[in-house]
Amino acid sequence: MLAVRIIPILLLRNEGLVKGSKFVKHRYLGDPMNAVRIFNEKEVDELVFLDIGATPQGLEPNFDYLRDIASEAFMPFGYGGGITSCQQIERLFYLGVEKIILNSVAVTKPELVTEASRIAGAQSIVVSIDCRRSLFGRYEVCIDSGATRVSLDPVTHAKRMCELGAGEIILCNIDREGTGKGYDLKLIEEVSEAVDIPVVAVGGAAKLDHFRSGYNAGASALAA
Repeated sequence: MLAVRIIPILLLRNEGLVKGSKFVKHRYLGDPMNAVRIFNEKEVDELVFLDIGATPQGLEPNFDYLRDIASEAFMPFGYGGGITSCQQIERLFYLGVEKIILNSVAVTKPELVTEASRIAGAQSIVVSIDCRRSLFGRYEVCIDSGATRVSLDPVTHAKRMCELGAGEIILCNIDREGTGKGYDLKLIEEVSEAVDIPVVAVGGAAKLDHFRSGYNAGASALAA
């Protein structure tokens, strides 16, 4: 197997673990705590939790629940969802979150990336970029859990986030997410070549060959 990070990403909604396809039709899978215990046993190096309901509903992070997760997880974990301020970021670090993941707010309030990087260092600040192709075949960045397209291409966005202080990019083609058809290799290549920080590919992985192809396309780590 490749000597590369493989990162499980767990999607949260209303304190439940969910799974969907192309950012829609999410179904309930169970208690996230059970998933954490399973990954503890498998000794994974890192976990990512994304609360996909927080930003669309205007909610802040569920700090009490994240405290419970931190007490159960034996490995470092990152969190994204509903983060809008440095005060929240500082509180998340205090609870035990090791990486802060910014998505919609990195578009609407990009200065937060710089402010957060100054607080914790670039290595702890991750920008998640979701995108899909337009009718004309161009990649467009999407925010609000994929519901809103913005006039921004992922390469330009990734370069700007790197300049502002992000230490890592999580990159997803929404139309591949949950399909099992493999990563968008062209997207990975374009973004990886444009920035000098690690790019984590997510969206579409279903077998070992997909991880290998994603790595060969330029991803520093692979997620699923």
